[in-house]
Amino acid sequence: MSSWLPAAPCTPRACVEPTRTPAAVPRAVLRLTAVAVLLLAGIALSPLGARIPAHLVRRWCRAIVRAAGVRVRITGAAPPDGGVLLVANHISWLDIPLLAAVRPARMLAKTEIRRWPVAGPLAARGGALFIERDRLRALPGTVARIAGALRAGAAVGVFPEGSTWCGRAQGHFRRAVFQAALDAHAPVQPVRIRYRLADGTTSTTPAFVGDDSLIASVWRVVTARGLVAEADVRPPLAPGSHPDRRSLARAAQPGPPDECGHVPAAPLPPLRSALAGADGRGGPL
Repeated sequence: MSSWLPAAPCTPRACVEPTRTPAAVPRAVLRLTAVAVLLLAGIALSPLGARIPAHLVRRWCRAIVRAAGVRVRITGAAPPDGGVLLVANHISWLDIPLLAAVRPARMLAKTEIRRWPVAGPLAARGGALFIERDRLRALPGTVARIAGALRAGAAVGVFPEGSTWCGRAQGHFRRAVFQAALDAHAPVQPVRIRYRLADGTTSTTPAFVGDDSLIASVWRVVTARGLVAEADVRPPLAPGSHPDRRSLARAAQPGPPDECGHVPAAPLPPLRSALAGADGRGGPL
C-alpha cells in the first residue's frame, strides 16, 4: 500500500461505541437474511441494467438500509437530471445504498470491493468504476473515465475523503475527482451523511473504520436499536461556478460534525508536496 493514500485515524476500539441494548439474536439474524435476500435479488435483476426505472432502484436501495434495521431520512431537493457528480462524506458500508437512494449512480469503488461476497458482483454488474488506490499513475485514467461517464449523462457517486471516518470526525475532500466534473462541465451534488440514534445524538455504531472487518461491522448494525441514517442533499454546484478543483472541493465539503469527537482531522500526507502535479493536471491531488 502506497504511503500517499488517505487514511483516517479512526479505529473500532477508539471510536466505535458499543451497541446499546442490542436487539435479540433472532431479530438480528432476520435482518441479516433480509439484507442478503435484497442483495441477491439485485444481482439477479442487474442484467436488466438501465431498463429498471430509477425510482424502483431508489426504493430498493432504501429497502436495503431499512432491512438492516436502520431508519432512512432523506432531506433536500432532488439532484439534477443528466450527468452529475454526487459527492458525500464516508462513514459506513451503508453509505453506498444510502447515496444511491438519493439518486442511482455508478459508484467509484476501490478494486478490493470486487472480492466482497455478494456486494462485489453486484457493484461490478451495476457499472461501478473501480480504482486501484495504490497506483498513483492510474489516477488520470480514472478521472478520464469518470468524465466520460458524466458526459454520457450518468450520475457518478464518489466519497472524496478516500477513507471512512467515524462520523464524529471527518477528513478533507481530495480534489482529483472534481477535475472530472470540470472536464465534463457537469454539476456537483454534495450530500451530507449522518448516523444518529432515535434521540438525535450522533452514533458511531455504523462506522466501518480502521481494521474493522465487514462481517463485524454488519453484525454491529443489525444488532443495534434505533439507528437513523440521514442524507442531507445540499444545493448543487453548477458547472462554471468554481474556477478550479481546489475551490470546487472546498465548496462541496460538508461542515464540521455536529458533535466534536476526540479524533482530529487527518493531517496532510508528508508526500503531498512531492506529489504536486503527479496526476497529470498540474496541481496537488
